[in-house]
Amino acid sequence: MKIIISIPAYNEEKTLPPVIAELKKVMKSTQYKSQYKILVLNDGSTDKTALIAKTAGAIVVSNKKNIGLAETFKREMEECLKLDADVIVHTDADGQYPAKYIPKLIEKVILGHDLVIGSRFSGGNYSGSISKKVGNIAFAKTFSKLLNTKITDTTTGFRAFGKNVAKLPLINSFTYTQEQLIRVGKKGLSICEIPITTRKTRASRLFKNPFDYAIKAWINILRIYRDFEPLKFFGKIGLLIMVPGFLIGIYLLMNLIITGHAGYINFSILSILFIIVGLQIVLFGFLADMR
Repeated sequence: MKIIISIPAYNEEKTLPPVIAELKKVMKSTQYKSQYKILVLNDGSTDKTALIAKTAGAIVVSNKKNIGLAETFKREMEECLKLDADVIVHTDADGQYPAKYIPKLIEKVILGHDLVIGSRFSGGNYSGSISKKVGNIAFAKTFSKLLNTKITDTTTGFRAFGKNVAKLPLINSFTYTQEQLIRVGKKGLSICEIPITTRKTRASRLFKNPFDYAIKAWINILRIYRDFEPLKFFGKIGLLIMVPGFLIGIYLLMNLIITGHAGYINFSILSILFIIVGLQIVLFGFLADMR
């Protein structure tokens, strides 16, 4: 069995050495000590991240320029598949996720779970901001409903999975965490969580402020609904647009019955326009659902 512990890193020359050292210490005391390798995906760092990772014994793959976490994650998957990994563990380079939980993640995958998530909200002690916690709760409720599985942490990067999950396509350029959950759920694969406690680290590089996080979070929730249940998503929008068309049509019909005159040509056109546009959106939902 081949285990790849994958770490994306961008200008992490200070935090990466202790992270790798901790990984080695933990894995050395497990039955997997001769079965794992550490892969560092250097995302165009301008410091000594790549050199330090290589010196520490990791396999280093570098992007020519900084392309962001989501795109880097996609490349990680490609590299892990090239290395013929049976189990892939994804963690961060800033030391937020303690390595002591990695053996448990691996064990769950070996037992048959396709995607195992290290949850900061399932009995753990989350060290992040209030705004992020509120956003994660909203995500968790959305995903639990969509996947029919209780999910308490959808944005954690600390996770493990098999090559079947690594092969799933990802198209989101903002984040991989929720999209991977969606892809796994749509395939009917198994998802489970283990509770973890995280360490407090530097401020996030993904979000400028709580407002920026909230906006992007809700945009992603809408995208999730759109991608996971397109018929329901577009169907509701289409019907919502068709309702005023039908109401105007009923009013015009009643007016015709009472007065004997149709009239209101502009309202007639508006009614037909609402109904046609709404119907087109519903039909688009049917087409999207056939993918």
